[in-house]
Amino acid sequence: MTTPLYAPIDLERLPRHVAIIMDGNGRWAQQHKLKVALGHRAGTETLREIIRNSSDLGIGSLTLYAFSTENWTRSKTEVEALMQLILDFFHSEIDELDEKNVRITILGDKDGLPQKQCEALKEAEIRTEKNTGLHLNIAINYGSRAELVRAAQLLAKDVQEGLLQPGEITDAHFARKLYTDGQPDVDLLIRTSGEMRLSNFLLWQCSYAEFVFPTVLWPDFDLKQYHACIAEFQGRKRRFGRRPDADE
Repeated sequence: MTTPLYAPIDLERLPRHVAIIMDGNGRWAQQHKLKVALGHRAGTETLREIIRNSSDLGIGSLTLYAFSTENWTRSKTEVEALMQLILDFFHSEIDELDEKNVRITILGDKDGLPQKQCEALKEAEIRTEKNTGLHLNIAINYGSRAELVRAAQLLAKDVQEGLLQPGEITDAHFARKLYTDGQPDVDLLIRTSGEMRLSNFLLWQCSYAEFVFPTVLWPDFDLKQYHACIAEFQGRKRRFGRRPDADE
């Protein structure tokens, strides 16, 4: 692995699944006296760097919160800019992502997006579905409560069709109905800009995640800060509900 490390990271103890709430594009644009759309575009450059580095490090899954179900309430201009960025990103990056063996999964309601965006996302999933490297999840038109309701509906359908009895339903059954089916739960959740909340993101998958809240705005989040977050994760003792003095 030739990628330089900017923090004392143990490559044998990397988080299996990193999730990032990419927060602060609007405030970055305001600080630089730019339109919000340019803040989002600047954030895309950070996005590319973090994806490439996650792949190089050998992280198994990376989930990025790109557009929530609540983001539709933003101004028409901002929403249109975000929709265009989705197209621009996949058109410019899909070849490299595929060459680097990255598998893309979209979390969220693709059919609720404009036709061009929906088609681009579906094509990216189909093109990369057999890749075995970094599993890149991009949450677009996503809300965790909606995901949980969807999972419950799918389980109810299985019960209705006689495939499963209500008393047989386990955590594993429920997890298989989530968008992240087959992937490990989140180990490390990063939210930039200093905000400290989940904002309806991966509520099930983050049950035992370690949270890190760097104050830097997303467009200024670089590999030095990313590696510092991973190092902080590695420095914590994860308990999973056990007492501190419990045997490992």
